[in-house]
Amino acid sequence: MAKSIIAEGKTSTEAIENGLKELKVSKDKVDIKILENEDKRSFFSILAPRVVKVELTLREGVDTKRKNFKEESREDKGEERPFVKEKREPLTQEEINKAKENLTPFLEEFTSKLASTKFEITSDEQYIYVTIEGEDAGRLIGYRGETLNAMQTIMSSIANKGVDKKVSVLLDIEGYREKRKVALEELADKLARTVIRSGKQVTLEPMSAYERKIIHNRLQDSQRVRTYSVGEEPYRKVIIAKK
Repeated sequence: MAKSIIAEGKTSTEAIENGLKELKVSKDKVDIKILENEDKRSFFSILAPRVVKVELTLREGVDTKRKNFKEESREDKGEERPFVKEKREPLTQEEINKAKENLTPFLEEFTSKLASTKFEITSDEQYIYVTIEGEDAGRLIGYRGETLNAMQTIMSSIANKGVDKKVSVLLDIEGYREKRKVALEELADKLARTVIRSGKQVTLEPMSAYERKIIHNRLQDSQRVRTYSVGEEPYRKVIIAKK
């Protein structure tokens, strides 16, 4: 019987990270189920949950002794891959349609509770893309995209119901992903110039894996600075240092 554990956190992302650390595996080695929040049952509980519980079940054939979690999730030199598109087996049209059918009623009910908010679902052979826009949509982003990332995890779980192949949902709200990417790239360039001028390394504030990846990618071809990450989630930071 496959091993399962229940993990908790302030957000679904934090709960999942806690569970992965306990199992000592990476995210692609488990099936994730978001459990009901017993303390707060309102429709909008995902926006400000007190405690979120998730169930993590090891996939068949996973060997937890093969390597430790830190080795599998190594991200220095820009190797972390949270929101980054990876090559994977293409989804069939039937699987894409099923995932959209799963998501549509959830999104219809969800956006109906918000003023003048609408959603769109698109896809390619590997991903389902969900965009949400409208008068109240901005409050779904949360601090540094924390709520957005939690919603993305939930939507991925919903999309996968009844689908044999793993379906990944990429969520964007009010163009937040692109705006944040541009802002972080500008920050990386500015801090790189500071490091080159002063010769002293700079430590950024804690960021999500997705945001750290943006910094790494922006400076990976630099001939004068290098980047690496230090610390443990959720306080992991990027350091920019002179080569």
